[in-house]
Parts: sequence; C-alpha cells; structure tokens
Amino acid sequence: MFFPAVGVALRVAGHGWLNPVIADGLLFLCLLPSTVQSSIAFTSIARGNVPAAVCSASASNVLGIFLTPVAVGVLLLRGPAGGFSLSSLGAIVLQLLLPFVVGHLSRPLTAAFIARHKAVIGKVDRGTILLVVYTAFSAAVIEGLWTRYSISDLALTLVLNAVILAAALAFTTFAARRAGLSTADETVVVFCGSKKSLASGVPMAGVLFPPALLGPMILPLMLFHQMQLMVCAVLAQRYAAQSGKN
Repeated sequence: MFFPAVGVALRVAGHGWLNPVIADGLLFLCLLPSTVQSSIAFTSIARGNVPAAVCSASASNVLGIFLTPVAVGVLLLRGPAGGFSLSSLGAIVLQLLLPFVVGHLSRPLTAAFIARHKAVIGKVDRGTILLVVYTAFSAAVIEGLWTRYSISDLALTLVLNAVILAAALAFTTFAARRAGLSTADETVVVFCGSKKSLASGVPMAGVLFPPALLGPMILPLMLFHQMQLMVCAVLAQRYAAQSGKN
C-alpha cells in the first residue's frame, strides 16, 4: 500500500511542474512487485531470516502478477493507451507465473542438475534479464524515447528515484521496529519491502503498454533497480556487522 500511495501522491503533487512522462513512469515503478533473488541475497548477507525472505518475495511476485495489471489499469492508463484486460493478464501469467510454477514443480527432477551447474545457470539467468531489458529499451529508443526525455528529465528522475527509495527504506525500518520484530526479521521487511522487480516489470510493461510508451515506463525502473542494489548492498553489510557484534 505504501508504494502506490507514494506514486499517486507524487503524480498529484507534480502536476504543473513535473513532466507527465516522468510521473507516469514513476507511478508504474511504484505499482510493481518486489524482487526475489536480490531480496533473498541481501537478507542472507545481512544474516537475516532467509526463509521468511523467500516466502515474502515470492508472494509479492505472485500477487503482483494479478494486482499490478489491475492497479495500472485503474491508476495509470488512459484512453487508447492500452490497459488491463483478460488477454493482457493471460499474457503476463504465461510469461511470469507459468515458468515460476513449472520451475517449482520440476525441482525434484532438476535440483541436482542445477546444483552441479549453478555458476553457468546463474550467468544464463542474468543474461536473460539483460537481453529482455536490452530488447525493450532498444525498441523504446527506436520509438523516440529521447525525444520525450532530456538530460534534465533524466537527472530529475534520478533524484525522485532516490527520494522514493529513501522513503521506502525509512518506512519499512520504522514499521519493523514499531512492530517489535527481531533484527533478523527486520532485514526481511526492509529488503523485501523496498525493492522493485526489473525482471517482472519489463515483461509487464511490454504487455500493458504500446511500444511508444514502453521506454518512458521502464526508464525509471531501470535507474531505480541499479540504485536499490547499491544502497541495499551497503545496508546488508551494516546489518551483518551489527549482527557480528551482537
């Protein structure tokens, strides 16, 4: 609930001075689910509750497959821009949920193979995400991304991304401590609750938006993704150091 509220508030507050393209991209960012791999990895580095991180991040992604298209249709898309439909939901389920389910169901048959070739599979995994992002961004450039985005717009997007990430980290930390959670559980709330998934966001954007809108929608997400990795890496090390002292 926190992220959509921030996205909507930023869009309303920015009326008249914030480029609508930036506002729409930031709102789309705020409507996406959390990451899985990086949330779990950072929780592990911080010596947090890894099983809880697995459950939390996976639940966010599964729920996001259904909730994000609906939220985008209600809060973001207008007129002929596209939007939520059963066909778009079906396409997202086919691209994101089906591989997730098949992967888990096939684990008894593939777990040993994956363990033996973990390094190679990890490179293929990251390479696949890179190709998805490259393809989407290339299509956006062809459709005239930089005619909508100037250098000043890019700098403003970075600043607003930093504001959103800082607000999310502060809110999740405060909420976890207010609830009296242990430090191990606090890391789960902070790392799973402050991230946005590039791997899920790009395919969703490709289904929900026409090519002309694809670049402006995913550019804030691409910038946010790099920012969250760098900031959370520092936080994870601090949590680990704190845990070592205790």
